[in-house]
Amino acid sequence: MANMKYDIIVIGFGKAGKTLAAKASALGKKVAMIEKSPQMYGGTCINIGCIPTKRLVTAAKETRFVTNSVQEEHYTLSVQTKDKLVTALRAKNLGMLKDDPNIDVIDGIGSFMDKNSVEILGEGGDKRIIQGDTIVINTGSKEAVAPFEINSDFAYTSTEILNLQTLPKHLVIIGNGFIGLEFASMFAAFGSKVTIVGRGKFMKNEDCDVAQSVKEALQTQGIKILEHCDILNLTNDSLNFTQNGESKSIVADAFLIAVGRKAATKELNLDKAGVKTDAKGNIIVNEFLQTDAPNIYAVGDVRGGELFTYTSLDDFRIVFDKIFGTAERNTKNRSIHANTLFTQTPLAKVGLNEKQAIALGRDVKILKLNMGAVPGAKVVNHDTGMLKAIVDSKNGEILGAAFHCIYAHEIINEVAVAMNFKATADFFKNQIFTHPSISEALNDLFGQF
Repeated sequence: MANMKYDIIVIGFGKAGKTLAAKASALGKKVAMIEKSPQMYGGTCINIGCIPTKRLVTAAKETRFVTNSVQEEHYTLSVQTKDKLVTALRAKNLGMLKDDPNIDVIDGIGSFMDKNSVEILGEGGDKRIIQGDTIVINTGSKEAVAPFEINSDFAYTSTEILNLQTLPKHLVIIGNGFIGLEFASMFAAFGSKVTIVGRGKFMKNEDCDVAQSVKEALQTQGIKILEHCDILNLTNDSLNFTQNGESKSIVADAFLIAVGRKAATKELNLDKAGVKTDAKGNIIVNEFLQTDAPNIYAVGDVRGGELFTYTSLDDFRIVFDKIFGTAERNTKNRSIHANTLFTQTPLAKVGLNEKQAIALGRDVKILKLNMGAVPGAKVVNHDTGMLKAIVDSKNGEILGAAFHCIYAHEIINEVAVAMNFKATADFFKNQIFTHPSISEALNDLFGQF
């Protein structure tokens, strides 16, 4: 396979890259898919991201149905069930490409020789060079290194803690971003004592009322939330930090380091291909996801921005349209889409929040509804949270929404679709919904306009 020539080389077996490989193959193109870890066929989402975490989030909710004596056993069984799911999906993803005669799946570390050549270093130290007309970087992101000293056997990354077979008695989470909060809610539901140690204000980018709703829900789960902490070090089973100038330490049997993620570009030798990165290490791309070398694209987490598998899938659509289509799709005309924090009561958001709308000088009306007023929430015995919408005060155009409620991750998509059609508050006010449902709360929410 040395010096073989391909139409497309994909470095990294992630969502965008694997979908592009399959679609390009269907058009008769010869594709090479390079992946350095057999544990990552299919990418972050199915192996260490959305799928295993959401499987465990679901299992954690079932903990209330088991007795205390088997709580730890339930956790261990849940981890094993998650592993079976991930193994099956990984095999399916590999088979999808490996069984395709137009695609070569090559195990090894890919790095650029120039803008058309990639060297692959195999596990045994063997090297080969392949050429490609188009090269797509899909290497994803990895956990950021903690900005403090760690000397402990009890410290875990988000990837490592997914494989923890024994439920921690006390889990301390350092970081209060998406990953930290999801793990906090999940482990608390499984029965762990959980403490969140945040370096700044809790959910500082959210509207205060939304952040407070999430905070109260987590505290109701028994989670302790510390803010404005300056962490000194993690030594053995003790996290040492200062809070408002006061020295403190917490002893626990597990610590999750969740201080963000960084683009995985270290082994790529990007400079040899003329590919540039920004100050944060993300690959710089234009609206078509092309790098400074126009035949090289960067897709998924490695290009920064939203680190979601569904935007990675949309990256595939943009690149595919650029290479094989009309080049009309780009990052500037992406459809309006939501994101979700999968805590026990999920928080789903779309469009502008109140702070952003006001900063843009929009004249807005804020609509709010407590979930305690929603019959459908009472029926499913989960009336925690609130609905909030931001609308234009003159014409009722929906500018954004934040739903902190059961099934928020589902009903937010209804709002996102409506926003793409420039729907106004009247649209939801007069829509006929099934009953009892959570969606029907949109009648009352938007009926306030």
